[in-house]
Amino acid sequence: MGTLYLVATPIGNLEDITARALRVLREVALIAAEDTRHTRGLLTHFDIHTPLTSYFEHNKLSKLDAILDALRSGDVALVSDAGTPALSDPGYELVRAALAARYPVVPVPGPSAVIAALVASGLPTDSFVYLGFLPRKDAERAALLASLAEERRTLVAYESPHRLLDTLTAIELTLGDRRVAVARELTKMFEEIYRGTASQAREHFTARGVAGEITLVIAGADEAAIGRWDEAQIRRDFAVLLEDGMKPREAARFLAGISGWSAREVYDLMKANKG
Repeated sequence: MGTLYLVATPIGNLEDITARALRVLREVALIAAEDTRHTRGLLTHFDIHTPLTSYFEHNKLSKLDAILDALRSGDVALVSDAGTPALSDPGYELVRAALAARYPVVPVPGPSAVIAALVASGLPTDSFVYLGFLPRKDAERAALLASLAEERRTLVAYESPHRLLDTLTAIELTLGDRRVAVARELTKMFEEIYRGTASQAREHFTARGVAGEITLVIAGADEAAIGRWDEAQIRRDFAVLLEDGMKPREAARFLAGISGWSAREVYDLMKANKG
């Protein structure tokens, strides 16, 4: 029984490939690639001669059986054009099918534009929401952003260079002039990470033009911008948390993360009510 390896490949700079990724790509019986021409260039650079088969958005379902057949007799590596496969790239269905057939599925981690942009953004990294590719249509994109208006976690998304200016305008209109980081052409020769507000980024890229692959990082909602719960809602949810076994100070800290109140305010309110 073979193993399905999910092998991360460079997002630009070929030096970012790991020694483990190279070993796996040499040792597997088959590599399933999003674009065989692109992956063949990578393999040629590292003198790897493993057989290739295509696995991309429009054949991913028809190719499932063939790849599962290959797993019966040997290991298979799944790669995308760049970065980690199955993350906003074909692979989810294959992973599910392999697991259902009881084949081991093993990640071989490495480059990721999402993580690279996030950690270099200067925005909070302790918790974030990955949005994938933003909707193409203006109305759908605006609706998605509006639904995240009170989301405190940092937002990370992929965007087309042709839609970046419209997206920055939509951010300013729906979320306010938030801090953003626009990471362009990460790890490549013309890498650029612009940090500023949405309006500043829009002015910057209007003047300079936009080209290359874009990863967009957006600051989460500021606490002051989030609707503050009323006292009745605080008391109700505090009581529920206590019934679930949470200690008072823990409940106060938990509610502080979602209510617009500080933990001290929540705790003092409940102490006053108890008294």
